[in-house]
Amino acid sequence: MNKLKLRPLEDETPVKMTVDVPAATHRNLVAYAQAHATQTGGKAAEPVRLIVPMLDQFMATDRAFVRGRRGRAE
Repeated sequence: MNKLKLRPLEDETPVKMTVDVPAATHRNLVAYAQAHATQTGGKAAEPVRLIVPMLDQFMATDRAFVRGRRGRAE
């Protein structure tokens, strides 16, 4: 299997949010958690723990978003 983009999960103080996802997305998160556990040698995380790192990775690699944030900081 190719190396997954998601890095190891970190523990930090969360902010509570409620999100509804389609059943297919949940099934994909479960499958991704299993693949991530296989790659990192740990046990599969709860699918909800994957959402934030995935969003962070997505935003960090979205060039337009990164450029826009840099533009506001200047």
